[in-house]
Amino acid sequence: MLKSHYHPTGLEAGLDEVGRGCLAGPVVAAAVILPKNYTHPLLNDSKQLTRSLRERLRGEIEREALSYAVAEASNEEIDRINILNASFLAMHRAVDRLSFRPEHLLVDGNRFTPYPLIPHTCIVKGDAQYLSIAAASILAKTHRDALMELLAGQFPEYGWAQNVGYPTPHHRQALRQHGLTPYHRRSFRCCPIEGRYSQNSTTYHPDF
Repeated sequence: MLKSHYHPTGLEAGLDEVGRGCLAGPVVAAAVILPKNYTHPLLNDSKQLTRSLRERLRGEIEREALSYAVAEASNEEIDRINILNASFLAMHRAVDRLSFRPEHLLVDGNRFTPYPLIPHTCIVKGDAQYLSIAAASILAKTHRDALMELLAGQFPEYGWAQNVGYPTPHHRQALRQHGLTPYHRRSFRCCPIEGRYSQNSTTYHPDF
């Protein structure tokens, strides 16, 4: 079972993000403050859970958390400041939106840009160790999946309802055939910067 806290006292928020490796869409982060000594037998890293279980746990987290928030950094911001900094930006925005100010941040991963006046601890594979980080991973994942499914209605050729923007063979083939959309990350290797934008559609066509 995952640990309920890192420090025995004080408000502690778990932070995680999803979507770093995608070719399209925002990177999404969540921050979650759970009650002290909170337990849950099924709460785990979102990647280890089925979609239906993630959705079930999402509702439970939103009901039982002392505070939670989800935030994004857009594909334009990713192109401007790079994916790592955009991930930190989304995490900071999630902390900004919490209704309670935490006294400590538990961050999934090995790097983080310090949030003003709140100490943090980076935990590698923290979403498989701490309940608050696992809860954040679930909220971020379910939010982003729902967003990409919505965007898939505008651009069905890319299979976003299934691949949520990751570079699957289907997604790569769609890029070669149809070019970039306004939601693609042009700074990523599979998304060429040079190209032309058709005024008759919302699809960006590379010049090659």
